[in-house]
Amino acid sequence: MKGNKKQLNGTKVIALGITGSIAAYKGADLCSKLVQRGYEVNVIMTKSAMELVTPRTFFTLSRNPVTTDLWQIPDWKPGHIDLAERADLLLVAPATANIIAKMAYGLADDALSTFHISHVGPIIVAPAMNHRMWGHPATRANCAMLRDRGVVFAGPEDGHLACGSPGTGRFASIECILDAVEKALR
Repeated sequence: MKGNKKQLNGTKVIALGITGSIAAYKGADLCSKLVQRGYEVNVIMTKSAMELVTPRTFFTLSRNPVTTDLWQIPDWKPGHIDLAERADLLLVAPATANIIAKMAYGLADDALSTFHISHVGPIIVAPAMNHRMWGHPATRANCAMLRDRGVVFAGPEDGHLACGSPGTGRFASIECILDAVEKALR
């Protein structure tokens, strides 16, 4: 049983939230690197994320089933609650303005946002969005609320964005995110 696995061998469990940013494909590399570092990674994907990458990619890389829906429960216990009891860290990477807003206001209308309000450990958010979205007053206010609650932000960085414009909103480097994870789990 996975819950016992953590207790028996000390493996840190990371819930990796993948959202509908074009940077979702970089989440696959992040997932792979986390597994290579010895973490148990459990991926939770939003519906929008699945428009960009498939759950099978993350299933293969994490070697764990991917949560995509609150209503597909294979066991008696809802998956997000079971994972919330085991996860040492929630890492949302990439994080869209939408999930940041949901997290700030405690909305829970999908598997990832519901997991978020069930999770009691550290949280890292790695934003990835257009520079106008990142700079919007609502996004800035939502980030401030999350920081006040102890959420750590890894990025975003300045650079060339998917829309073709330069600006702040680029997904942080994998190394930057991994450093934040290591620090949070110390």
